[in-house]
Amino acid sequence: MADPAVVLLSGGLDSTTVLAIAKHQGFAPYALSFRYGQRHSVELQSAVRVAETAGVVRHVITDIDLRAFGGSALTDEIDVPKHASADELGESIPVTYVPARNTIFLSFALAYAEVIGAADVFIGVNALDYSGYPDCRPEYIQAYETMANLATKAGVEGRGLKIHTPLIDLTKADIIRRGLELGVDYALTSSCYDPADNGDACGHCDSCLLRLRGFKDAGTSDPVRYRTA
Repeated sequence: MADPAVVLLSGGLDSTTVLAIAKHQGFAPYALSFRYGQRHSVELQSAVRVAETAGVVRHVITDIDLRAFGGSALTDEIDVPKHASADELGESIPVTYVPARNTIFLSFALAYAEVIGAADVFIGVNALDYSGYPDCRPEYIQAYETMANLATKAGVEGRGLKIHTPLIDLTKADIIRRGLELGVDYALTSSCYDPADNGDACGHCDSCLLRLRGFKDAGTSDPVRYRTA
C-alpha cells in the first residue's frame, strides 16, 4: 500500500503540480485546503475540482479566519496591486503577503500528518518566479522541518517528518512543463488574487503576471479565462 502524504492544495498552478508530483512518486495523497478569509476564495472551487480529478484519498477544507488580523491585500480592505507586465514587479515584499500564512498552513498539515500516520508533507513553495514572500524560501522550510521533528510525538519517537518542496528551485515555465508532462489540466486551476465574480482572472496582479509569463516561456497558452475589460 502506498505511503500517505499530506499535500497542501490551494487550487492554484503550483500546488496542483505538486499534487501530481506526489502521486507520480507513489504517495497516497491527502489534500488539505484552507478557507482563511481570502478574497480569492474561488480558488477553493478549483481545489475541489483538482482533488476530484486527481483522485486523492481524502480532501479536507478547514476554516481559519485570518481576516481577524488583516494586514494583507488578500484578507483585508486593501487594494490588490496591479501592473502592466511582470517586468514591473519589484524586489520588496508585496502587500499580498499574508503574515505567517505558510507557518499556519504547515502547522495544520503537521497535525494532519500525525493523525493519518504520514511522514511526508508536500508544499508548492517556490523561490525563483515568486512574489518574494519570506515563507517560500528553502531556509524557512528547513527550519520548519527541524522544528516539526522536535515538536511532535512522531518526531520524538524517531518517525521524522519530511517536507517536500519539489518546485523550490524551478522557474514558473519549468513548473508548467513538469505539470504538463504529468498530465495536469491547468484549466482546472485558479491563481488570480482578484478574480471576477464568475472566476475570470484579472490578468494584472502579481500572481496572474507570473503565471502568464510562465506559460509564455513554456511555449504554450494558459487555458484559464481572463477578464477582457
